[in-house]
Amino acid sequence: MNAKPRLRHVKFILPALTEATSPYWRPIKYSLFPPLGLATLAGHLDPDIAVTLQDEHVETLDLDDHPDLVAIQVYITNARRAYQIADHYRARGVYVILGGLHVTSLPDEAAPHADTIFTGPGEDTFPRFLEDFAAGRPLPRYDSTTRTLANLPPIRRDLIKRRLYLVPNSIVVTRGCPHHCSFCYKDAFFTGGRTFYTQTVDAALREIARLPGRHLYFLDDHLLGNPRFARDLFRGMRGMGRVFQAAATVDSILRDDVIVEAAAAGLRSLFVGFETLSQSSLASAHKRQNLGRSYAAVVRKLDDLGIMINGSFVFGLDGDDRDVFARTVDWAVENGITTATFHILTPYPGTALYADMAAQGRIVTHDWDLYDTRHVVYRPNQLTPDELKRGYDWSYEAFYRWGSIARAASAHSSAKHSLKHFFYSAGWKKFEPAWDFVIRVKQLTQIRPLLEAVLAPVGQPTPDGSAQGESAVTLSV
Repeated sequence: MNAKPRLRHVKFILPALTEATSPYWRPIKYSLFPPLGLATLAGHLDPDIAVTLQDEHVETLDLDDHPDLVAIQVYITNARRAYQIADHYRARGVYVILGGLHVTSLPDEAAPHADTIFTGPGEDTFPRFLEDFAAGRPLPRYDSTTRTLANLPPIRRDLIKRRLYLVPNSIVVTRGCPHHCSFCYKDAFFTGGRTFYTQTVDAALREIARLPGRHLYFLDDHLLGNPRFARDLFRGMRGMGRVFQAAATVDSILRDDVIVEAAAAGLRSLFVGFETLSQSSLASAHKRQNLGRSYAAVVRKLDDLGIMINGSFVFGLDGDDRDVFARTVDWAVENGITTATFHILTPYPGTALYADMAAQGRIVTHDWDLYDTRHVVYRPNQLTPDELKRGYDWSYEAFYRWGSIARAASAHSSAKHSLKHFFYSAGWKKFEPAWDFVIRVKQLTQIRPLLEAVLAPVGQPTPDGSAQGESAVTLSV
């Protein structure tokens, strides 16, 4: 009779796409946040089990070891690398499990590379797997159906190598999003259960309180998705002395005063999914939360609160023509968008967009390495693939020209906000060689005080949306 397997050493791995491991160039975006999902799963392990967490975006993987269990997080552009690592460990007799967005979308593709695969969030399935593994009867597949963040163990932040990240204080207090955009992976990942749910406010505040330093980055898809939760969270954060960044939708900013509560709690930069200036394109993408909303009103409200904007824009929607690039960049600059994230429309497997395009025969490649929103992997409607790619590249170049940065900075209502805009935007895109050097010498911790200084408040927001003078800022790392 075979002995039941015993876990002594578990290894968690986040593989990287090739660009992130280049010996010649290391963009800062790959060194921003630690793999919080893996550290969350690690919290379910018994304290006597040795645990290793490696993020290939910021360190060289050690593959010459022999843990009892390897857990690999797979997203679309690291899928090829993830499968290579999985095959390597399985050849050594190590039990390998795979989960994440890509595994959920294409479980049949992932299954041959793993002993067990996981679809959907892992909060309910990973503990079940651990019980089954200890009993000697793990299943080949676990599908998430129970959606709750109640009674989760603390995230194993001790496994995170903080010095390798610009923003080690990443945090997630909600899961999913209440909206259903056709190009978003969310509906596929959360199928079989709730697609949006939150922690309790008390649990979220406890997690925030245990984080050192001042700066936080909420990785939630939509931090304002539940207004009551968000309002209570921000009120609980008042007085903590935090500065933070997050993401929200156009309608949530205009809907009520929650964004004012967020500013009073320390929100200084917000990722906003504008996506397109075209109402018909918004409708075709099912992005109803933007329809009929005034983007200019969003910008004015955030500007009045001293909140910088990272605007998200998508090119290649069926209504886009050759003028879409200039129209979008001009609008973003004229309205003082601090940073812009441009994307080429990408039909991820499992999304409604992918299903539609596949049915129309418009998908031109299944090389997942190219599904990074920087390559054209389908046939556009009114543009050639080359026109779309060249327009995308031009948009980044045009938006981040020194003249554009200065012009966008001048659009703000206060001199301090203009200066903050200028230094944040220029620092993000105009000093990439310096970022590359700092990453290579592992000195990102020295840059963090500068980030916090730039995120210092323009004024102290009050619950009615006004600002009262300038507040003192104490920097710490």
